[in-house]
Amino acid sequence: MNPLTLGLIAAIAFVVVVLLNSIRILPEYERGVVFRLGRLVDADRGPGLFFLIPIVDRMVRVSLRTVVHDVPPQDIISRDNVSVKVNAVVYFRVMNPAKAIVEVENYHYATSQLSQTTLRSVLGQVELDELLAERDKINHKLQTILDKHTDPWGIKVSSVEVKHVDLPAEMQRAMAKQAEAEREKRAKIIHAEGEEQAAAALARAADELGKNPSSMQLRYLQTLTEIASERNSTLIFPLPVELLRSFMK
Repeated sequence: MNPLTLGLIAAIAFVVVVLLNSIRILPEYERGVVFRLGRLVDADRGPGLFFLIPIVDRMVRVSLRTVVHDVPPQDIISRDNVSVKVNAVVYFRVMNPAKAIVEVENYHYATSQLSQTTLRSVLGQVELDELLAERDKINHKLQTILDKHTDPWGIKVSSVEVKHVDLPAEMQRAMAKQAEAEREKRAKIIHAEGEEQAAAALARAADELGKNPSSMQLRYLQTLTEIASERNSTLIFPLPVELLRSFMK
């Protein structure tokens, strides 16, 4: 094989390699940000098949799918001076691929760091009871702050959820005692209300029985009958004089 043929084969192979490298295929969930000699020329290339100018064009792939970022546990001191560990999860996605590449060096890392600092800042301004009871309110506040700061990067923070609040052991024991005391308090209140209602009902019953002496006598006899049917031993009860007078009449 002469040198001319070898050179021709090498040239054809080089052209084929260059053409293959210039072909790009992007799926539906990705977009390409194209730079030509360092200048941004296309901020939303794709999806599908397209070509790039070899050596001149450079493309950066950007995913448009929602990213689920797990914020690691952060040491936080609440407003009432309670030290806790709190972790969260942040849902965000790229809305403007060009801004996500041009405006910030690494939007994943930037969003992660911003989430951690915002979590410590916001939760440090609330009390422990509010952190445990008003989780939805805190989540909304975190989402609003993060979305405002990531908007210049073309990032949309759709949701922030506080996952777990790790309390110190002594605080858990104190809260358990508080909850137990609260349950005992409610039990005593319910018992007292029941006693009050029972006393009121007995008072009304006594008033009704007092209006007619015969009713009192019948109630007395009914009580004796119930006791006699339940017990086999001999019972001695005083007999009211009013009952004897009614029979004497």
